[in-house]
Amino acid sequence: MNTATIACPLIASVVSLSFAAAPTPDQRALDLLQRMTLEEKVGQLVQFSDGMATGPDRVKVDQTALLNKGGIGSLLNAVGAHKTNALQKIAVEKSRLGVPLLFGLDVIHGYRTTFPVPLGLSAAWDPSLIERTARVAAAEAAAGGIRWTFAPMVDIARDPRWGRIMEGSGEDPYLGSALAVAAVRGYQGGIGTANLAQPTSILACAKHFVAYGGAEGGRDYNTVDISERVLRDVYLPPFRAASDAGVVTFMSAFNALNGVPTSANHHTLTGILRNEWKFDGFVVSDWTSVAELIPHGIALDDRTAALKGFASGVDMDMQANLYAAELPGLVRAGKVSEQAVDASVRRILRAKFELGLFENPYVNADAEAAAMLKPEYIALAREAAEQSFVLLKNYAATGDAGGRPVLPLAANARIALIGPLADDAEEMLGGWSCQGKKEDVITLRASLAERFGSAVTYAQGTTITGGSREGFAAALDAAKNADFVIMALGESRHMSGEAASRTRLDLPGNQLDLLKEVDKLGKPIVLVAFSGRPLTLAWEAANIPAILMAWYPGLQAGPALTRVLTGEVSPSGKLTATMPRAVGQVPIYYNHLKTGRPVPGPDDVSKDQGYKFLSRYVDEDGSPLYPFGHGLTYTTFTYGPTKASTKEISVNALRNGATIEIESAVTNTGSRSGTEIAQLYIRQRGTSVARPVRELKGFEKFTLEPGQTRAVKFKLTAAELAFWNIDTQLAVEPCELTVWVAASSITGTPTKVMIHE
Repeated sequence: MNTATIACPLIASVVSLSFAAAPTPDQRALDLLQRMTLEEKVGQLVQFSDGMATGPDRVKVDQTALLNKGGIGSLLNAVGAHKTNALQKIAVEKSRLGVPLLFGLDVIHGYRTTFPVPLGLSAAWDPSLIERTARVAAAEAAAGGIRWTFAPMVDIARDPRWGRIMEGSGEDPYLGSALAVAAVRGYQGGIGTANLAQPTSILACAKHFVAYGGAEGGRDYNTVDISERVLRDVYLPPFRAASDAGVVTFMSAFNALNGVPTSANHHTLTGILRNEWKFDGFVVSDWTSVAELIPHGIALDDRTAALKGFASGVDMDMQANLYAAELPGLVRAGKVSEQAVDASVRRILRAKFELGLFENPYVNADAEAAAMLKPEYIALAREAAEQSFVLLKNYAATGDAGGRPVLPLAANARIALIGPLADDAEEMLGGWSCQGKKEDVITLRASLAERFGSAVTYAQGTTITGGSREGFAAALDAAKNADFVIMALGESRHMSGEAASRTRLDLPGNQLDLLKEVDKLGKPIVLVAFSGRPLTLAWEAANIPAILMAWYPGLQAGPALTRVLTGEVSPSGKLTATMPRAVGQVPIYYNHLKTGRPVPGPDDVSKDQGYKFLSRYVDEDGSPLYPFGHGLTYTTFTYGPTKASTKEISVNALRNGATIEIESAVTNTGSRSGTEIAQLYIRQRGTSVARPVRELKGFEKFTLEPGQTRAVKFKLTAAELAFWNIDTQLAVEPCELTVWVAASSITGTPTKVMIHE
């Protein structure tokens, strides 16, 4: 029997009797809700990991028994069509009402087709690319029965010590918002919920709500204490963008926010998310985070934790087993109203109806394999990797911006390929690689060997974290006989992601020692750095002529790197997270506030260079090693003056829809075609609260031929100029507005506009 055609006749017939014609998903959810017992309702609010013990105490639960009586609404980590169909069969055909399960999984940067990690993808500055990769991930996941992903992670991260910076889009709320919308569109099949019933669509989940990326010390799960203004200006915008795009689910975070754990934070989950934003999807806790209200210290027992989590606005309890155990008793004791339970259940049932799970609860297991790794998916994986790479430096003369470029490699080059990440397929998948397999990966060594043949000599040199120097000799021998050396160095994929915070951000183990030994030979070196976070590469930047940030590129790592290193494709990525010189600088981010005693810089000449009492370090330059928005290519671009359509405008005019048009001319002044990402920045002075030194408010990606010029145009509206003022109100205020169209967050020629009452 082909299980793809099996439906749930009981529910279909019951619902059809209740409405004259075409009931909406919400109406169908209400009709079904009225037929459920309290225990069946609570069951919809329960999510377990397939076959795993539950809660921090690892209590074993008979999941099959619960499925038989409608006691589980969702399962995660059940993988593959045969597995999901078997579990779905119990829920649909054995339970009283036959409510289908919602299967979830961490599909973070691909399902079987593995794309670059999200931080790498964000470096492409391309919402359409994000949408296309999410669409592929959704199609592959759905073929295996997965209809819900716990992505995108839209946390703003300003501290690269935090391992989960790898899962997001970096430090900027404007860019993060644009990429959040793109991911939601890709997973869900468009804006809103109209396309969820397509068999290739899955629910997206905006996580982690909220401010998880602000963890103290960059330590995962740690406390966050920030002002309401910073929360609203910096951390909330990508979540609001996802909500406005129709994301169906949110995930509450692990951290405490201003003393209140976010999985029991009524202010954020209900006050902001429900009341202000009118979000009508459902909220799932992060893994056991409702139970973790006890170690947080705001609950002494399971009953109180369940009560506080649910009352705050968490609809579904992931893996803690507190709702199943405690909610029915809380309702019967009058501590929780059944109407509140009904509201949460209705949201979840509506999502299941929107997905078409009642009509099509099963997937065709015979078609699952054919849905994976399609040629067009693999081509997209290569394209995504190529766009994610950031060329940080490319000058043979150290410190000389006019030096001869090392890249692209010459066609007849003799190459020494050295390093522990040159031929490690599994490492290329990165963290949260879902169903990606190392057998699918083409490494840099394999790809270069195919392109250059015997002209490539490989030596591992060392391991990622090891201290042995036994492999140094072979590496040095390979380098001595080469024209160019490619050093493939970096972190292990297990050193970034969840529970992978670091106190050091340099190359681990003795990789830097190996690099220094090879550098003594005087050969041109290209450092290809793999990581899930910005690294501190101060020595490398001062001594190595070419540095390419490759992140974890996914299954097409080798072909993509080879095409970029040889110039078949020019690099075009730009940083979405600042790269520090030293760990002592972090948290470091471009859109910081200015102090009363700033260090002189290109936008600040208020103090004499010799003045001592300034906001700076005595042992390190306070500027970033490489700033937000930085990225080179194999040609050069020149920006003309930034021009504004007006020199002054009123607040009232902006409120009534007026715009400020901004323009600059960008010219390809090199000898090769190249892709540039022009960035629009603003600064506001004279406002009721201090504003950042720069804020991104627009970007445009385009390709220019040698000598070609493009007029880059942006519009500033009230939406871009509004901020949370001294009264914690979102408003446009009179100010002196400075605007840059630039290649990065520290370049560009400014122009000014006065905004008056």
